[in-house]
Amino acid sequence: MGQSEIAAVRALLSSKPRPVGWAERRQRLDEVGTVWPVASDIRLSTVEFGGIPAEWSLAPGSDPSRVLLYFHGGGYCSGSIASHRRLVTEAGRAAGLRTLAVGYRLAPEHPFPAALEDAWAAWRFFREGDIPAGNIVIGGDSAGGGLTLALACGLRDASEELPACLWLLSPWTDLTMSGATLGTKDEVDPLIHAPYLAELAEAYLPKGFDRTDPRVSPLYADLRGLPPTLVQVGSAETLLADATRFAASAGAADVAVTLEVWPQMIHAWPLWNAHLAAGREALASAGSFMRQRL
Repeated sequence: MGQSEIAAVRALLSSKPRPVGWAERRQRLDEVGTVWPVASDIRLSTVEFGGIPAEWSLAPGSDPSRVLLYFHGGGYCSGSIASHRRLVTEAGRAAGLRTLAVGYRLAPEHPFPAALEDAWAAWRFFREGDIPAGNIVIGGDSAGGGLTLALACGLRDASEELPACLWLLSPWTDLTMSGATLGTKDEVDPLIHAPYLAELAEAYLPKGFDRTDPRVSPLYADLRGLPPTLVQVGSAETLLADATRFAASAGAADVAVTLEVWPQMIHAWPLWNAHLAAGREALASAGSFMRQRL
């Protein structure tokens, strides 16, 4: 059953060629992310801070005083609140907390450091709202995982209170693209390939920018002092090495890191949790991790 379900997701992703323009790419990600809508019992409400759109969600029985601050993936150039709504809201249900999905600014119209500035603005919005740092989880997939780590490292460097834990789903941690699995997993990954990542990085970063800067490639950051971190990644994705190398570095830096490698799963597979059991199981595992640390 699991193989047939992931095969159906693969078929969905390959049903149309990858769009060329940024607007078309964003539309395509929204389309595949909203094939299965948010559950009818989820309460949604919009909010804005500093011109940045965001969306609250709350599942029945969840604790509104505890919050998951979530940054979507999309290579810093696409993705939205809409594309990741099903993922974020079900993660909130699994963890029994409220979620806030952030619609941060996208490149190439808004290159680095715009997305990171918006991540900081989201954190300040929480703290000014008197939400204790210990009641907050920060999470994200792909580029959103990179933003999560950049924000967490920045908070530590600023001697600010840290969130209870971090959740990284298929994180993009190395914009130098040095991971071996970019080559070894290229044939089995239906989504992420080295030329595509290179295009995204070029759109996101100013010309000549050092791609080992930890604000964009947290694999190269000093990871000491970060909160407990869960890393989830599929075995069939080219960014597998971004996750495994980060987990090894975090562990060597005495971070309490948990690494889950999910067999045959593709990039950010819990996006399709409505019809993918492994997606629901991964969210359940992430939810358990968050509850234990809040």
